[in-house]
Amino acid sequence: MRIALTGATGFLGSHVAATLQRAGHELVLLVRDLEKAERVLRPHGIWPLPTVVGDMSDRSAVAQLLDGCDAAVHTAALLYGGEEALRANVAGVHNVIDLGLDLGLDPIVYISTIAAMFPPPGDVITVNDPIVDMDTMYGRSKSEGERYARDKQAEGQSVVTVYPGAINGPMDPGPTEGTKGLRDRLRYAWVKTSGGLPLVDVRDVAAIAAAACRPGQGPKRYMAGGNFLPWMLEADICEELTGRKIVRVPGPRILLRAVGRSVDLLQWLVPSFDYPLTREAVEFVTKMVPCDSSATLDELGVGFRSPEETLRDSILWLYEAGELEAKHVGKLAD
Repeated sequence: MRIALTGATGFLGSHVAATLQRAGHELVLLVRDLEKAERVLRPHGIWPLPTVVGDMSDRSAVAQLLDGCDAAVHTAALLYGGEEALRANVAGVHNVIDLGLDLGLDPIVYISTIAAMFPPPGDVITVNDPIVDMDTMYGRSKSEGERYARDKQAEGQSVVTVYPGAINGPMDPGPTEGTKGLRDRLRYAWVKTSGGLPLVDVRDVAAIAAAACRPGQGPKRYMAGGNFLPWMLEADICEELTGRKIVRVPGPRILLRAVGRSVDLLQWLVPSFDYPLTREAVEFVTKMVPCDSSATLDELGVGFRSPEETLRDSILWLYEAGELEAKHVGKLAD
């Protein structure tokens, strides 16, 4: 198939591009920066590719991207930018879905997030949990995008949603928040607190997105929750992988909330300050629960790598990229 892809210069999007091309699909990309596209995609061995230079919020650029395609995968989203991120992310979802449906694309795969259903009503997150409105502009944009995708699914349209958990893995061009979080825990310490993370390998999410590119399946939702790791279990695994003693410090929820509020204030005062432990992030790290990915395994046949493999490859990449020193990665430096 000829598949249109947004967000190919991002962490997940670049892996989706590589996975789709290895599966034999013809790709056309929407990118804002050709130099960045080359820098990100050449290490995957998939550059050059046909591209449309433009923004997802530009309806004419998206129309040009989708013209002549059979399916689309929408991974693009702005994490920062306040009101602009909210506007652009919502417009991107509308443009890809509306224009794709008008052109008869089947399917249109939208990469959502488990955050759109957090906190869940039960002790696991499922694909049918109600949408939750978050506080941040990025969070609001993902909730609104999810709501629009579900409206189209309720009409029987060929919109397929994928819900990743906490994505880690190698070759993160950002690095993104999840990668920076692992980097900083290895640099400094693990916080002993409640909750954990639904760790999922970026390569597995890409495989799920690629497997979902099947025409004729109608509206579908697939969880990509990976393996749920309590924080101290993640620390134990990293300690075993690196062979070094991991520092663990107590982190009562009330203290973490105070830190999160302080980070929010600093980000408001200094927009360039991007430390990931915001108040909203504190809610995730202390209250997160497992995800039900059983239907993904049954219908798509895509499994999840072990946490050990994902964390090992993430740490090795962070070291090779200069984000960590040999003292942080221990025996993996060899």
